[in-house]
Amino acid sequence: MKAALVAADGALLHQARRATGRDHGPDAVVENILGFAAELRALGAERFGEPAAAAGVAVPGIVDEERGVAAYAANLGWRDVPLRDLLTERLGGIPVALGHDVRTGGLAEGRIGAGKGADRFFFVPLGTGIAGAIGIDGRVEAGAHGFAGEIGHIVVRPGGTPCPCGQNGCLERFASASAVSQAWAEACGDPQADAADCAKAVESGDARARTVWQEAVDALADGLVTALTLLDPRTLIIGGGLAEAGETLFAPLREAVRRRVTFQKLPAVVPAALGDTAGCLGAGLLAWDLLNTSTTARR
Repeated sequence: MKAALVAADGALLHQARRATGRDHGPDAVVENILGFAAELRALGAERFGEPAAAAGVAVPGIVDEERGVAAYAANLGWRDVPLRDLLTERLGGIPVALGHDVRTGGLAEGRIGAGKGADRFFFVPLGTGIAGAIGIDGRVEAGAHGFAGEIGHIVVRPGGTPCPCGQNGCLERFASASAVSQAWAEACGDPQADAADCAKAVESGDARARTVWQEAVDALADGLVTALTLLDPRTLIIGGGLAEAGETLFAPLREAVRRRVTFQKLPAVVPAALGDTAGCLGAGLLAWDLLNTSTTARR
């Protein structure tokens, strides 16, 4: 877990990290979140003379943002956790916003990161899996049921590798950091090798690594072109572990996307700017939005 106290302008006033404690079960994770938030609020009161006026929390899985419920998270064992209400109670009744982790990170990248100034953007972090955040005029679209942006489950290789979602050939089975790690470990014969090692091997001219890397880039480009055909973003923001390869990823990716577009307008393809602070910043922005909305409503 990463947490922060965030000022109105997005500045990080204090940051902290803590293990989720998921080995002790889903209830323990919830209690750790509540305790962590309470400690942070107390620290804010002590250090800055007043406690936080609102809170935001971003969680993985399926999130019902309107009801404030963490509906499902496979890696945490959650089902229908009323996280917003629990946090509101623990934090003395202050307003609390609940968001999806990728959409929340995308909100921060869109407002104060790589997408700042873009009226339409699509944020895609390449990590263990692949998700996406659709940015429209300073907000992120969740969709009718909270599933918007799930680009990782666009089928790019029909009949290909099975995906836990039930389909075959999903994008995240070919272009996520974990997929590249697995492909490179098999190609080089080192079970400990990962995507970062593959990138280094590409840079050193290893032919096997170049093949693995290009296959991932081509799959990613196929998925991105499908997304930009539907969404017509001004900016494509690529983040996550795989983006840390820099131009080793972005140079071939921009070229692969350029080759695939026909009538579509080619967006800027840029690296994410906020790194692993995006989620904290986005959660802070959600909290400030609550305060700004309530102030506007009172007027």
